[in-house]
Amino acid sequence: MNSDTLTLSVPGMTCGHCEAAVKQEVGGVAGVTGVAVDLETKDVTVTGSGLDRDTLVAAIDEAGFDVA
Repeated sequence: MNSDTLTLSVPGMTCGHCEAAVKQEVGGVAGVTGVAVDLETKDVTVTGSGLDRDTLVAAIDEAGFDVA
């Protein structure tokens, strides 16, 4: 099974709470198998199958953050 990887820039993340909120929302998206947040670079790297950028952006928005 192929795995897709998508990295999104989320400049508003500043702390562990931000990281947890984004991981929880994005992790609930269908097809997502992994979410890695790098607070230093403000990147969210999502792995899974059939990833849809718009759906992931909506999940990050639901967590209270904007994608750059």
